[in-house]
Amino acid sequence: MPVIQPLKGSTDAPATYKQPSRKGKKAWRKNVDVTEVEKGLEELNEEIIKGGVLAERPSDELFVLDTVGDVALPKKFPKHTSKRLKADEIIAARSAVPAPPSRKRPGDKTTDGILPEKRPRREYVTHKELNRLRKVADGVHETTVEVADATYDPWGAVVKPEPEVPIEDKRNEKKKAPKSFSKKPVSLLASGKAPKAVPKPTGGYSYNPAFTDYEARYTEESNKAVEAERKRLQEEEAERLKKEAAARSAAEAEAAEARAELSEWDEDSEWEGFQSGGEELKVSAKRPGRKSIAQRNRIQRRKEEERRKKHEAKTKIRKAQLEEIKRIAKEVSERELERKLAVANIEDSESSADDNDEVLRRRQLGRMKLPEKDLELVLPDELQDSLRRLKPEGNLLKDRYRSLLVRGRVEARRRIPFKKQAKTKLTEKWAYKDFSI
Repeated sequence: MPVIQPLKGSTDAPATYKQPSRKGKKAWRKNVDVTEVEKGLEELNEEIIKGGVLAERPSDELFVLDTVGDVALPKKFPKHTSKRLKADEIIAARSAVPAPPSRKRPGDKTTDGILPEKRPRREYVTHKELNRLRKVADGVHETTVEVADATYDPWGAVVKPEPEVPIEDKRNEKKKAPKSFSKKPVSLLASGKAPKAVPKPTGGYSYNPAFTDYEARYTEESNKAVEAERKRLQEEEAERLKKEAAARSAAEAEAAEARAELSEWDEDSEWEGFQSGGEELKVSAKRPGRKSIAQRNRIQRRKEEERRKKHEAKTKIRKAQLEEIKRIAKEVSERELERKLAVANIEDSESSADDNDEVLRRRQLGRMKLPEKDLELVLPDELQDSLRRLKPEGNLLKDRYRSLLVRGRVEARRRIPFKKQAKTKLTEKWAYKDFSI
C-alpha cells in the first residue's frame, strides 16, 4: 500500500495575487489540481517496486563506507598518486640535531621554591659511629646486663583455686511444655499413614504432559467439580424445603390458634366442681377402720419381702456391671495392643502415603477446617510447549503450609488480618459541677 507523505517545499503562506477566489466552482474539491500529489504517489510506487522507500530504508543499505580505496586510481593517474602527502613527509622527517633532554640541567638555577630534602650519605662511617665501634671492640658497653640467680620458681608456686560461681537456674517452673510435644503428630489422612513433606508430582502435573496422564487427571478434577456442584445444589434444595416446611408449620399453628379462640366463644363451658343438672355429689368412700395385729404382721412381711427382692435385683445389676467393665477393659487393652503393633509395622516398613492420597479423616484437629488445595490444572487450550510461555500455577508457601497441616505438625488457625485494638470510652469529667460559694 503506498505511503502518503507531506509535500516537500516552501512552508511560507502563498502570495495574495497567486491565491484564486474560493467562491466559484473552480474552488470545489473535485476541481482542485492534484497533479503534484499524483506525481508524488507515482514516484513513491516506483521506489517501492525498486526495493523500498528511500526515506524509510536504513543508512547501511543506502551508503557504504570505503576503507580500502579504488585500486584502479594509481594506474590511471600515476603522477598524482605517486606523490606523498605533506603530512606523511613531516612525520617521516628525521633531523640530525638531537632532541633536548627532558631531565633538569645542572646549570639551571631556576627552582620551584620547594627545598630539597637532605638525605644522609651512606658511603662513609661517621666519627661518632667509629668511636662507638672502637669501644665495643675494647669491651666497653654502654648498657650491660647483670646476670643474677632467679629467686622466683614458676613451677613451685601454688595456684589458688578460683571460687566456683553457682549456676543460676533462670527457668520458669510455671511454664512447662505441653504433653503433646512428646507425642508423634497425628496424620489427617483417612489411612493414618504419614504423608511426605514434599509429595512427588505425577505425570499430569507436567507442563507438557502425556495425553493419557493429562486425560486421567483432567477427568478426575472434572468429576470432583461435578460432585461438589451436585452437593451444593442438594444443600440449597434441602434449605429451601426446610424453609417451606417452617413456613407451612407456622401457618398451621396460626390457623389452629385462631380455631381455638373461636371455640372458646362458641362452645358452652361448665363450671368447675359443679354439674349442669345441679345433682348433689354422693360420698361413697368407706371410712377406714382399725387394723388388727394379724393384718399388721402380714403387711410387715410383705414389705420385707419387697425390700429383699429389690436388694437382690440391685446386687444382680451391680455384678453384671462389674462383668461388663472387665470385658470392656479387656477389649480396650486388646485394641490398644493391636494399634501399637500396627504403628510398629508401619514404622518398620517405612511406608508412607501415596502422593495423590488426599482422602482425609472425618474428624480433623482443631475447630477450623483444613483449607482446600488449589486447583493446579490448565485447560487443553492453555497448554504451552515452551517454558518461556509457561505461567506458574499454585503457590509454594501455601503448599508447604497445607503439608504441615495434613501431617499434623501444626493446627489449622483462622487468619487474623489486623490486630485487635483496645476499645476506648470518652467521658467528661464532672468537676465543673463542684462549686463553692
